[in-house]
Amino acid sequence: MNVPFFIAKRIAFNNQRSFSRFIIRLAAAATALSVAAMIITLAFVNGFQQTVSRKVFSFWGHVRVQQYEPGKSLVAEETPLPENDTVVQIVKHTTGVKHIQPFATKSAVLEKNKEIEGILFKGIDSTYDFSNLQPFLRAGRWIHFNADSPYTKEILVSEPIANELEIKLNDNINIHFISPEKGTTTTRKLTVCGIYKTGIEDFDKLFAIGDIRLLRKVNNWHNGEIGGYEVFLNDYSQIDTMTSILQDKLPIAWIGRSIKEVYPYIFDWLNIQDVNRLVIFIVMAVVAVINLITCLLILVLERTRMVGVLKAIGAQDWAIQKIFLYHASIIASAGIVVGFIFGTGICLIQKKFGLLTLNESAYYVSVAPVEIVWWQVGLICASTLAVCMLSLLIPTILVKAVRPIKAIQFR
Repeated sequence: MNVPFFIAKRIAFNNQRSFSRFIIRLAAAATALSVAAMIITLAFVNGFQQTVSRKVFSFWGHVRVQQYEPGKSLVAEETPLPENDTVVQIVKHTTGVKHIQPFATKSAVLEKNKEIEGILFKGIDSTYDFSNLQPFLRAGRWIHFNADSPYTKEILVSEPIANELEIKLNDNINIHFISPEKGTTTTRKLTVCGIYKTGIEDFDKLFAIGDIRLLRKVNNWHNGEIGGYEVFLNDYSQIDTMTSILQDKLPIAWIGRSIKEVYPYIFDWLNIQDVNRLVIFIVMAVVAVINLITCLLILVLERTRMVGVLKAIGAQDWAIQKIFLYHASIIASAGIVVGFIFGTGICLIQKKFGLLTLNESAYYVSVAPVEIVWWQVGLICASTLAVCMLSLLIPTILVKAVRPIKAIQFR
């Protein structure tokens, strides 16, 4: 029979009123609050990082492969390169690559009813995988590529641009391509087939999507010339490793860039969330530990006579210490269980009903995203219990200082 555990159980579930009962409940509540706060923080940080990064990856892929041009802005008109079967085969046969598709961009101006808006026209072809952008389609459909015509006279515009220029589905709009080198402007009339919104203002305020063959015609490019390739990976967490692998395999004139390099400010902002998460974890852990240590000190002082009696009948110091450690572990476990239920409950409610809303222009999302990773939740609970138990060894040292005769006389 485990005597220390038996005594700890009797003490823990004693229904007699005492000051320590209030302290025990307070310590359990503080532990529950700390665990719940850590679970909620982790779920929201995971949600933000995954949702926002997924939006960027859906629009641009994970890795951009194009001509090496040092000193040139990463978001700008590309120097044309002929489609390269060698590059395509290298990328396709690299383990971890899901899809590759060509693209090109060019500055342009949209015009509707004499209202204008500057954009960057993103040209794509029939190999483009629209499934990545499907969650962002607000109205209409994706572009239908007609192989029998020189280029498809359809365009996708963003919802903010559509609202600003009062564009509706199936409207005809003029697009003006400006060539600063030649000092000329080329105008084409296109039909709006769809309206999208990613929630990332840098994309929605800047890009329209159309046929890459139109850009070739406007730029006088040769048939098959492109600006570069978008590469999609099976696992976005391997983006840095895959970028390095592709860079080593590509021909000299080509370079592979992680999309993190193209939009560093977005990913820097997301990485700051890790710092916030760490600060909250440290604060909550300190709160839980301090409350449990205070609780255990009170329990030891309240049970001074019991300690004296146990010592008088021959109980070892460590055996008495284990009584209080078991008692504290019951309190900590109760707090952790309540915190787990409360924290995961709030996260699941937010995930299902989206009660907490945000300013999309500032946070890139309209509803606070939640992503519960269950092994991380389990690790929080286990780590909290382990840290608390190690910290609780400190106040039990008081047991060694108790003298049986004085303790039995203690009031």
